[in-house]
Amino acid sequence: MLRLFLRAYPKRFRERHAEDLLRLCRDVYGVGFSPRAAADLFWNGMKERLGAAPRDFGEWLERPARQGRGERALATLLHDARYGIRALIASRGFTAAILLTLTLGIGANTAIFSVIDAVLLRPLPYAHGHRMVHLLQPLQRGRVENAGFSPLEVKDYREQTRALDAVVEYHQMQFTLLGGAEAQRVSTAVVSANFFDAFGVRPLLGRTFVADDDVQGAAPVLVLTYEYWQRAYRGDPEVMGKTFTMNDKVDQVVGVLAPMPQYPGVNDVFMPSVACPFRNGPRWSQTRTARGLTVFGRLRSGATLATAQKDLAQIAERLHTAYPDAYPKSEGFLTTAASLRDELTRGARPTLIVLLATTLFLLVIVCANVANLTMARLVRREKEMAVRTALGATRLRLLQLLLTENLILAIAGGVLGVLVASWGLDALAAFAARFTTRASEIRLDGRVLLFALGLSLFTGTLLGCLPALPARANLAADLKEGAGATAHRARLRARSALIVSQVAVSFALLIGAGLMLRSLLNLQSVDAGFDVENVLTARVDLNWSRSGRPEQIRTFGDGLLDRIRVEPGVISAALTGSVPLNDTNPFGVEFQIEGAPPSDGPRPRADLETATPDLFQTMGVPLLAGRAFTAMDRDPAPPVAIVNQSFARHFFPGEDALGKRIKVVGATNWVQIVGVVADVKQHGLEREPGNELYAPFAIQPFLDLRLIVRSRAPAADVERMVRGTIKEMDPQQPVTEVRTLAQVRADNLASPRLTALLLGAFAILAIFITAAGIAGVIAYSVSQRTQEIGIRLALGAAPSSLLAMVVRQGMALVGLGLALGILGGLAISRVMSGLVFGIAAHDPVTYVAGAAVLAGVGAVACLVPARRIAEVDPMIALRSA
Repeated sequence: MLRLFLRAYPKRFRERHAEDLLRLCRDVYGVGFSPRAAADLFWNGMKERLGAAPRDFGEWLERPARQGRGERALATLLHDARYGIRALIASRGFTAAILLTLTLGIGANTAIFSVIDAVLLRPLPYAHGHRMVHLLQPLQRGRVENAGFSPLEVKDYREQTRALDAVVEYHQMQFTLLGGAEAQRVSTAVVSANFFDAFGVRPLLGRTFVADDDVQGAAPVLVLTYEYWQRAYRGDPEVMGKTFTMNDKVDQVVGVLAPMPQYPGVNDVFMPSVACPFRNGPRWSQTRTARGLTVFGRLRSGATLATAQKDLAQIAERLHTAYPDAYPKSEGFLTTAASLRDELTRGARPTLIVLLATTLFLLVIVCANVANLTMARLVRREKEMAVRTALGATRLRLLQLLLTENLILAIAGGVLGVLVASWGLDALAAFAARFTTRASEIRLDGRVLLFALGLSLFTGTLLGCLPALPARANLAADLKEGAGATAHRARLRARSALIVSQVAVSFALLIGAGLMLRSLLNLQSVDAGFDVENVLTARVDLNWSRSGRPEQIRTFGDGLLDRIRVEPGVISAALTGSVPLNDTNPFGVEFQIEGAPPSDGPRPRADLETATPDLFQTMGVPLLAGRAFTAMDRDPAPPVAIVNQSFARHFFPGEDALGKRIKVVGATNWVQIVGVVADVKQHGLEREPGNELYAPFAIQPFLDLRLIVRSRAPAADVERMVRGTIKEMDPQQPVTEVRTLAQVRADNLASPRLTALLLGAFAILAIFITAAGIAGVIAYSVSQRTQEIGIRLALGAAPSSLLAMVVRQGMALVGLGLALGILGGLAISRVMSGLVFGIAAHDPVTYVAGAAVLAGVGAVACLVPARRIAEVDPMIALRSA
C-alpha cells in the first residue's frame, strides 16, 4: 500500500525518499510492520507537511490552493486533537497516571480557590459593602482591642462626622420568642432603623425597618434572617404578618432577609434599637461609659478610609476634652475605623493563606511529576518524532502536536478536578464557617470555573512546552541504536532537576503539616483546668420579662438545682454564667485593691463569673486554698469572692490572696477573697487564662444561666431528664446548647484538627507523587545504563555495589531537594507563626522529622526500581553494545 502511495506522488520525491521511508518503517517498527501501519505513518507525515487532512490525493493536492490560512490552521488543530486522543487512548497507563495527578492538583486548587474567592476576594454582597467601615474604640494602655460605644457616643459621632453619611449601631441579645409551637430562644440583633439602608440590603420578603419603627411608642416589629426562616418555618411565606410575643410585647414580622453573611454575629431575628429593654434603660442609654455597642459607618461618596480615620480622631479629641471623666488618660482611649470587608475575614485570612500556599505547592509538585512522565513518554516516541521530522515536520510543528496532547490531558484533568472540588465543597464551607460568616457564599460559580479552566490551560501549556525537543538534522544517525546519548543525558538531567524541585516543595509541605500536627498534639495535651468525664452542660436563658429580677433568678436557680440533685445517677449539679472554652467576650469589671497605692495606669480588670456552691466540685476544678462558696454566702452576710490562680499571682505576687479585700468600681461594699481555685481555660485552649473573679450566685445572679450536671447516667438520659425537669418548672422556658464537656473540648479543637488534616492530606499526596517521580527517574536511568551495568557485571562488579551506586545517585537528588526545601520550609513557617501553639515556627524537631520521613520515602523509591540491576544479564547487555 505504501508503494502505491509513493507511485501516486511525483517521481522526484519517490526517488529521494521511498527507500528511506521503507527502511525507517522497518527500523522503527520491526520486521512485522504492516503495510497499513506504514501507509498511516506516511499519510500523517504528509498531512503534517502540508497542513491538510485529505480524504484522497486529489483533494489533498488541490486543497492548499482553496483553503485560507485560518481554515488550514483549524483543520490542523482538529487533526492534532483527534490524533492526540487516539494516542492517549492507546497509552492507557500513562493517560490514567497523568489524569489522576492532574485531577488531584487542579481539584485541590479549585476547591481552595472557591473558598479564597468567596471569603477574601469577592466584594461584600451588600450594595454599599465597599463603603462600609467598622468603628473601633480601643484602649491602648488597657490592651482592649475594642471597648465598644455607648448610645450617647453613637449619637455624638453620628451628628459630628463629616466623612460618614451614615452611622448605625448593633448589639446582640438573647430573647425568648413565644407564639410558635414551642418557646424558642432566638439570637436577636438590635440595630438602628437605617441599619439595612446603610448597608444597601433589600429584603427577600416584605420590608426592613423605617424611621418610624425606631421611635418611642412605635409598634414592635421583627425582621427574620433567611436561615432562621428556613430552619424554623421551612421557608413558609405565610410567616409575613404573623405576631409573636417577645419581652412582654407583641411583635409583628414585617420582612425576611435574603441570604447574606452576618457580622459580627449570626442572628435569628432583627429588632429596632428602641424595642430593646436593656438598650433603652437609663443605665445604658443615659450613661456615656456604658459601652458595648458595635458601630458601623458608611463612607461619603469620595471619602476614603484614611479620611474617615482622621475625622473620627478629631471627634474623639473633642469628646475627650469635653468629658474627661469618661475617657481617663490612663486607659489611652482612641477612635479609629477599619474596612468592614477586612474585619469580616480577619479571623479566616491566616488559615486560608496557608491553605492556598499549600495547594500551590502541591500544583508545582503535580506539574513536575507530569513533566517527568511526559518526558519519559517522549523518550519512547523519539523515533516517531524522527520520522515526522524526516517527513518535513518542523520543530514548531512537533511542539504544536505535543502541546495539543497536553492541553487535552489538562482540560480533562480540569473537568475531573472540578468534580472532585464539588464533592469536597460542603466540608470546606463548614471548615471556613468556623472563621467567618462569609462561608455561606462559597460555591462553584462562573468565576471558579473560569479559574479552573485557566489553571488547566496554563498547566497544559506549561507541560506541553517544558519537555526539550532535540533537533533532528540527521535522520539515519538519530535512529541508530545507542545514538542520542547526549540527548538522553540532557533529558535525564532535566528530569533530575524536576525531582529536586518536587522533593524541595514536598519538604516544605511536610514542614507545614508537621507544625500543625505538633501544635494539635500540644493543644490536646493542654490541661483545661476541669474534668470532662460524665459532665453535661445546658444553656438556660431566662425570660427577663418574667424572671428578670434577682430574686426571681435565685428562686428559679435554687429550685432547678434542688430538683436535679435528687434525680437518680446525679452526682452533683451547679449553675454558672458561662461554659469553659467559649468564644464569647467575658464580662469584665474594674476593681481596686484595699490598701494599694493610687496609680496613674489603668485600673486592674478581671472577668466576673457567678457560681453556686457546688460548681468547682461538679466541674472538677481543684480548690487550691481557702474554701468554696456555701449556702450562707448571701445577703445579709458579708460579700465574699473566689479568685483563680492567675488572679492571685498577678495582683498578689508573693502574698497570700486569702483575706484580701477588693471593691468593684461602682459598687459600695468591699469583697473578701475566701478561696483560690485552679485556672480554667475559659476562652480557648490556646489562650492563657484570664483573671477570674467568682461571685456567689445568690449575690450575683446572671440572667443567662449555664447548668452543669455530673452524673453516672448516659448523657442522652441526663439530657432528657434536664429538659423534662425544666419543662415541668416552666413550659415556656427554652433549653439550648445541650452538650457534654467532652464535646465542648472536642469542638474547641475542631478548627486546628481540620487544618492539620488538610495540610497532612496535601503533604501525604505530595510525598506519594514525589516518590513516584523518583522511582521513574531511577528506572529510566537504569534502563539507559543497561550496557554500562552489563560491562561492570562482566568485569566482576558485585550487583550490590551497583545497586548502592544507583541508590546513592538517587539519594543525592533527595538530599539536594531537602537542602533547598529548607528555604521553603522557613517561608511557610513564617506564614504559619500565628497558627501554631506550644512550639516555635522554626521548630528543629519538626524539620529533622520531616527530613527523615522524606529521606526514608526517597530511599524506598530509589531502591525498588534499582533492584532491576539484579535482572541484567551481562552477556545480553554485551551483545547489544
